[in-house]
This record gives sequence, structure tokens and C-alpha cells, in this order.
Amino acid sequence: MFDDIKLEAIPMGRDLLLTITGGEAHIGSASTAYPVSGGFDVQTTAVPGHKEHTLSADFARRAAAALNRTVTVVMGIHYDNLTKEEIMAISQHTSDLLEKYLLSETNTL
Repeated sequence: MFDDIKLEAIPMGRDLLLTITGGEAHIGSASTAYPVSGGFDVQTTAVPGHKEHTLSADFARRAAAALNRTVTVVMGIHYDNLTKEEIMAISQHTSDLLEKYLLSETNTL
């Protein structure tokens, strides 16, 4: 289910852009996590009416901390008439995609 959801990574110098899209792809939110003294801060912009920011901010922070670099996550996932259970499944699936990507990257560092 939701097999068309994908994560794409685009290196930008030292920084990293991650896009996570599925269904009718679009830009629903953009979150950038960057290092500050003692951790990482996140700035997020969300398109009104979209909910991806509830995931993108956490995903950007997780990726920045794991990779020790500035990371922007742009998310846009849309399917019509989702149930709460389907929304939870999408949330879990995208989190799993991110975790798989981070494991592959941290194993090559």
C-alpha cells in the first residue's frame, strides 16, 4: 500500500535536500534543520491547508542530527479520502523510508 511514496536525496554541497512525495505529488511543507550550539534548530514553512509539516520538521531534525549537516525536507503527499488508519500508515511508511535512508548513509560515513 502507498508503494508510490518515495524519498529522493539531492546533495547540495555540504547540505542535503530530501524530497518525500506520493500520490499527487506537490509541495505541502518545507523544513530546514541546521546546527546551532548544542543541537539543531528547525524552520518550517507549510502551505495553508496542508499537514505535511507535522512530519517534515521532525524528519529534518532527525536527518540533520544523524548526518551532522544542514538538511531540508520538502514533503507533498496527497491521496483522496484517507482514513485515520491510512494517515497513520503513511506516517509510519515515510518514517521508515527516512530511517532506511539514514542507515544507508551513516554506514557509508
